[in-house]
Amino acid sequence: MSTPLLSRRTLTGAGLLLPVGLLAACSDPRPEAQAADTGSDSGSGSAASDGGGAPETGQIDTSGTQELIRSTADPEIAALLPSEIATSGVLRVGIGSESFAPLSFLADDNETYIGSEVDTARLAADKLGLDLEVRLTSWDNWPLKLEAGDFDVVHFNVGVNAERLEKFDFASYRAAYVAFLVKKGTDLRLEDADSISGRIIAVGAATNQERILIDWNAELEAAGKKPATLKNYSSSADTLLALGSGRVDASFGPYATQTFIASRRDDVEVQGRVEEGWPDKALIAATFARSSGLTEPYAAALNAVITDGTYTQVLERWNLADVGLPEARVHMKEKP
Repeated sequence: MSTPLLSRRTLTGAGLLLPVGLLAACSDPRPEAQAADTGSDSGSGSAASDGGGAPETGQIDTSGTQELIRSTADPEIAALLPSEIATSGVLRVGIGSESFAPLSFLADDNETYIGSEVDTARLAADKLGLDLEVRLTSWDNWPLKLEAGDFDVVHFNVGVNAERLEKFDFASYRAAYVAFLVKKGTDLRLEDADSISGRIIAVGAATNQERILIDWNAELEAAGKKPATLKNYSSSADTLLALGSGRVDASFGPYATQTFIASRRDDVEVQGRVEEGWPDKALIAATFARSSGLTEPYAAALNAVITDGTYTQVLERWNLADVGLPEARVHMKEKP
């Protein structure tokens, strides 16, 4: 069963539109549990006040009527499609049912799903000459649903790793980073193991970013230095409350979501971009059932929209230009 969506009223009142420590790309992360009172006004108001500042309007259009960024069909690439998909004329794309701005989330109309993942999938569908059909899924369920044929492809901030390559094929299209969210104007400069020594850091439980902090703490303890204290909170609003009230020094979460929160508020800033797969690099990829026949044409479509500039337009719309890739690559068990 999918996690219930937070209302736009609650998200906007909290000043972020998105949970802070969500969706690590390489570790099968579980989204943080949503607050039990997400439909109430009281939780929203307290989050805005205790956070230390009012939400900024920002320049990102989150309306359901925003102008779509579109590409055009390429018959040569479309000719590479598996026959059943070509015949259907539809690309069925699985995205997260939870709100993960700016990746995929409900627009201001509380009906339309928007975000960089949706826009990127739409561009690929355009290039393949297909109509986009968005289907919702949870993090726990997307692997089973993809294998069962409910989707043709999944766009869910999924990272390529050895475990997933046993079951799925990938076409990478974005770099993966995590970062710290801190109070604006702080004297802290968080970026590595030494910088978190003795600090209190909020982080999503059982996520890749938590794994990084645990590894850094091990380094600190081995060097005789004080480790960071890691705190898990049940909701994004609670995390911002803790940050605003000084109960934590920072939160550590996916770079895309942290930068989006910072763009919507006047009281926080982002520090210390770190590779999601630290100490290795990580890539975010469109995900396919093994040997589906769609991976190669999809990567070709992604490379075509990289070339025609629409991919860059999507990244710029969502303030993600600095995590774009110059080329989409196919990743399979046989050629990771």
